Amino acid sequence: MHPAAWIYPPELIAALAAHGLAPTSETPPVFVRDAVNDLYRYELREARDRHKRGQIAKPDYLDVVIALRKKYWVLTLSAVAWERICGNEGPPTVEAEHPSRSRRKRP
Repeated sequence: MHPAAWIYPPELIAALAAHGLAPTSETPPVFVRDAVNDLYRYELREARDRHKRGQIAKPDYLDVVIALRKKYWVLTLSAVAWERICGNEGPPTVEAEHPSRSRRKRP
């Protein structure tokens, strides 16, 4: 079951605003991630088409692709991670992600 309200962290809100997106507390994270993915794929196709038309030289094409990956860094987070990060319980802790890494009391 999903939380009643999604809480987007400020860093994610800022990154999404750069793409013209402003999700509300009622917008499911998977919907927002899909929208960002669509924008990324559109820009990637445009870059590929510009390269094919000779508007981007072959040596520069890789730099364009890398710049797009950096611009769309939010896509490095999986849909599950988006839901965890934007859930009512807040971002996952190290202990929640990796129980074996939790701090152990030493005798």
